[in-house]
Formats: sequence, C-alpha cells, structure tokens
Amino acid sequence: MAKIVFMGTPQFAVPALEALIETQTVVGVVTQPDRPAGRGQQLRPSPVKVLAQQAKIPVYQPASLRREETAEPIRAWQPDIIVVAAFGQILRPHLLQLPPHGCLNVHASLLPRWRGASPIQHAILAGDTQTGISLMQMDEGLDTGPVYVQEAIPIHPHETAASLHDRLAKLGGEMLRRYLNDILNGHFTPTPQDNTQATYAPMIKKEDGLIRWEKTATELDRHIRAMTPWPGAFTHWHNQLLKILAAQPVPDFSPTGEPGLVITWQETIAVHTGQGLLMLETIQPAGKRPMSAADFARGRPDFINSKLGEL
Repeated sequence: MAKIVFMGTPQFAVPALEALIETQTVVGVVTQPDRPAGRGQQLRPSPVKVLAQQAKIPVYQPASLRREETAEPIRAWQPDIIVVAAFGQILRPHLLQLPPHGCLNVHASLLPRWRGASPIQHAILAGDTQTGISLMQMDEGLDTGPVYVQEAIPIHPHETAASLHDRLAKLGGEMLRRYLNDILNGHFTPTPQDNTQATYAPMIKKEDGLIRWEKTATELDRHIRAMTPWPGAFTHWHNQLLKILAAQPVPDFSPTGEPGLVITWQETIAVHTGQGLLMLETIQPAGKRPMSAADFARGRPDFINSKLGEL
C-alpha cells in the first residue's frame, strides 16, 4: 500500500478520505484551520479533520502553504503521493514536486469544462446534461493539469447542487478505489487537457443567489437548483428577503407579463419571468420557516399581483 498524504476540507472530500483509509496507508491529513460557525461562532473542525481524528491520523492545519517552510510537516511524512479533494488552497511548486508521484486532484467536473472552485453549481446553471469526476495530475495552473481518468454521471432534471454534490463525492471515493493503484503503478498515462475547450467556474458568492426575474423560467429553475443549499436563491418582497426553495418552470407559457409579477395560475402561485412562468412551490419569508407558496398566499392575499424583486 502507498503512503498517502490527503489534503481536503469540506464534506465533499470525506468519501475520498474514507476510500484512502480503506485501501492505502494515510500517513497524514492536511485541512483548513477550524472556523467559527453557528450562532455562537465557536470554532468548528472541518469534516475531513473529524474523520481523520476518528481514524487516529495526524492532522496538520496551516493557515497557508505558500512559504516553503510550511511544507516541512508534510515532507516529514514522506508520502508517495499527495491526494487532494476540495482543499481550498492553491498548491505551490514546492508541494507539487514533493512526493515521487506528485499530487493527484479529485475534481468535480469533466475537465477541461468547469475548471475552478464551483464546478457543481456552474454545471447546473449552464443546463449541462452530464458532469463527472476527473482524476488529474496537478500542476501550477487552476485545474489545468493532465487527466488520468474521468467518469461521467447524468445531471437529473430536478437535480440540486446538494444532491449532485453528494453523488459526485461518492463517485470520487469510488474512483480512488478503482484507479489509484493503477495510477501509482504507471498503468495510466495522463492526457493533456484541450485548453481551447476550457470553461471556468468561479467561486459562488452569497450575492449570486439573487434572482433576476428578467431571465427565462428555464434559467431561473436552474438558478434555484444550483443555489441549493447555499447561498440559496432569493428575491425581495415588501423590502424583505424572500427565499425561493423549490419551483417549477412553465417555459412556453404566454402571454408574458411583467417579470416578477405574482399571479395565480391553474390553482398554483406563479411568477412572470422574461420568458414563461415560474411556479412557486416552497418559499421562506424572512424570519419564518419554509412553507408552501399557496399557504403563504392564503395568509397574505396581497402577495398575489405584487411585484417581486423591488426594494
């Protein structure tokens, strides 16, 4: 079994670490420092740290790995390869060149499509019908290294970023079980990416959840699903935040009304968009629990014929 150093932080990385613990010798885990979380803002360890501690694996939590001396604890572990999954920091040459077999990244897209920090959300936003996992040799670029192997899965019509995240995380772990030994034994030759086909998936920010009603109903459906669970898709009503948790598009509805106008349609609550209707299923008014849009409208009849998105 190979000596592995694993670098990862969020829940996405946990199945990959589980696979390595079961099939290799994990000599150390590198993860981001504990972060304040929750209402009390108490320091909370990353999911990867929790698993590593349960497995009694040494954990290193550098704030940054930019300086060469910060790699000393990793060098002391003498890994054969470093496996990376959603670590959250760019690796410099002094780390990339440290292990004999370099650094292998578990990336949640079919590279070169969706290089970057948020490939899962951007695949849904773009209406892609499939995505997958790429096991790639890391270089100094942003997800630009050659790819050892890829496996694709379909993106279902009602897929959210949450459900797709979980399926891809599981696939990443399965692929490490299937392919890592062959990669280490030289049975795979990594294939350079076609840079002319590259697309980019910049990190999703909180403000990206804002719904722009002038977009089509199909685009807004993708938007809501891509922003679930974080940052959540939201609009404004009566100067208050209104989260849209679930909706269904009616793309060929006509005539069109003013984007953002709330109406009743076939016993449902719907909103005019730039093209088509968006039927609201589950919403969450500010300071309240999630509820059906119909229940909300029964309690607030002024919701009908109001305009969403105006502050």
